[in-house]
Amino acid sequence: MDPLFREIAQYVESHEITSDLAYDTARSCLMDSLGCGFLALGYPQCRNLLGPWVPGAQLDGGCRVPGTDLELDPVKASFDIGTLVRWLDFNDTWLAAEWGHPSDNLGAILAVADYQGRVQGKPLTVRDVLTAMIKAHEIQGILAIDNSFNRVGLDHVLLVRVASTAVATQLLGGDVEQIMNSLSHAWIDGGALRTYRHAPNTGSRKSWAAGDATSRAVRLGLIARAGEMGYATALSAKKWGFQDVLFGGQPVTLARPLDAYVMENILFKIAFPAEFHAQTAVEAAFALHAETVDRLDEIDRVQLETQEPGVRIIDKQGPLNNYADRDHCLQYMVAIGLIFGELTADHYSDETASDPRIDTLRQKMVVTENESFTRDYYDLDKRAIGNAVQVFFKDGSCTDRVEVQYPVGHRVRREEGLPIMVEKFNRATRQLYDGDSAERVIELFSGGSSLDEMPVVDFMQALVRPSRPLDSMLA
Repeated sequence: MDPLFREIAQYVESHEITSDLAYDTARSCLMDSLGCGFLALGYPQCRNLLGPWVPGAQLDGGCRVPGTDLELDPVKASFDIGTLVRWLDFNDTWLAAEWGHPSDNLGAILAVADYQGRVQGKPLTVRDVLTAMIKAHEIQGILAIDNSFNRVGLDHVLLVRVASTAVATQLLGGDVEQIMNSLSHAWIDGGALRTYRHAPNTGSRKSWAAGDATSRAVRLGLIARAGEMGYATALSAKKWGFQDVLFGGQPVTLARPLDAYVMENILFKIAFPAEFHAQTAVEAAFALHAETVDRLDEIDRVQLETQEPGVRIIDKQGPLNNYADRDHCLQYMVAIGLIFGELTADHYSDETASDPRIDTLRQKMVVTENESFTRDYYDLDKRAIGNAVQVFFKDGSCTDRVEVQYPVGHRVRREEGLPIMVEKFNRATRQLYDGDSAERVIELFSGGSSLDEMPVVDFMQALVRPSRPLDSMLA
């Protein structure tokens, strides 16, 4: 087998996680990811994707989907959970040569853990879920440090499929050989094109692509457990392997030994939903809101300094056609911050985007790369995501230059961010569940490590929400 397959498989199967910080962060990540899913249920376009593959194909006694009363096979449940977590682009983030959202893997982890308990009679605990989360985060994040798939046009959900395949196969009872076999299939599947994240094709697929990847991972885990063979050099085979066909002949490497580094350093989107390279820019815009909101017509230009990835990914000119286009446009997000002093998912709607002040302000923005921001971004000790905003007026006056290096969801601001994260989850929970039910869900996360020993089947049962109309939810 390609050495990468064996290293990942042995890590998943036998490596002991000893970091208390990683487990504490994983609990926060589980809470935050579920909260993102609860918020996503307020959006009809998201809800339309949920439920059995075809009408009537639900699995009685099957896997639950948090916030609903659905019971599905583990492949579709993984799709639904992954789609809910990812829909609003509000879940955690990892930034490196490649980036992504490691909590996307939760779709596979929760679905398989519930399936093992309810269908296979092999009960797992929330601690098992947290361990799988730490390992999935690690696989996805460490692979992302040196391997930039987006540079060759492939989408980062490739790493969701790889990480989810490894941990799902292990949770299904797979040994090292079966994990390696399933991983070989994950790489053979290749990678989705990034075209749905970029003009002129930006669209809503980016909100369910991770659900698609994590559900494929569960299918590959089930195939491997059924005895299907693997492919020893699926990565490295000359001419026909992944590296030669899709990665320009470059080797796929792990930047550091696998342990718990990624979970310990994960980035949370806590205060508002925005593409992460813009988070500190939006925070800077909030700080300037009071000085600019009554002088919008007097603005001559807005100077935006960002990192190289910010220029490459979210510096967008011209028309923005939909939600997905807007939440990946640096200028749009900064304009919302300057005009409204806040940013919510609703600000990406067609209704808000029709406000003529937004595009007028966008046209006055100048985006440049700040090389020091870029250096600090790629420094694995700093992991900064700096942005700066300054507004210049027609009369020659200007605001202060507001620079923010670390967003509130960064590890260096964790103490400040955790109370905001708890409030985000509590608000989302009370928005979805009725009074007593909401408080019971909130109570799950109030006891810290005591949650760890709870059986997954009981945890998932506590998240069931009886069927009733969702259209009255705030969205």
